[in-house]
Amino acid sequence: MLEYEQPTPYIVDSTAYSNDYDTPVLTAGKSFIIGYTNEKYGIKDALPVIIFDDFTTESKYVDFPFKVKSSAMKILTADERIISTIYAYYAMQKVNCDSENHKRYWISEFSEKIIGLPPLEEQKRTISKINEINALFE
Repeated sequence: MLEYEQPTPYIVDSTAYSNDYDTPVLTAGKSFIIGYTNEKYGIKDALPVIIFDDFTTESKYVDFPFKVKSSAMKILTADERIISTIYAYYAMQKVNCDSENHKRYWISEFSEKIIGLPPLEEQKRTISKINEINALFE
C-alpha cells in the first residue's frame, strides 16, 4: 500500500535557515518544521506523502513542498487507488511497534504490520469524522 523513497535527493546543503525563505525543511520528529531554506532544487513536490522517522517511528502527513534535514527518514507514498494517504497516516498512528532500540524500523518491522483496509468511500467517511473530532480539539 505504501512505497518508500530514500530522502537523499531532498536533503538541504546548508542549514543556514531563515524565516524569510520559502521552502520548509522537515524532520519526522516532534519539531517537524525545523527551518526554511532558499534552495531551489531538490524540493519534494510530488504530494501528499508521509514522512517516517526510521529510528523513532514518528510520522507526519505532508501536503506541501519541502526539503529534509537528514536521511534518517523514509518518504512514504500511498497507492491512492487502494488507500488514501491521509487514511494511511491515521492508521499508522495506531500501529504498535516496539521502537525502544536504536535501529531502522521501516523495513524490519513497521512495513510488515497488517491493518484493516476498508473501501475508499469508507476511508473518506472515516477521515471526515476524524477531521470533525480534531476540529473540536482545536
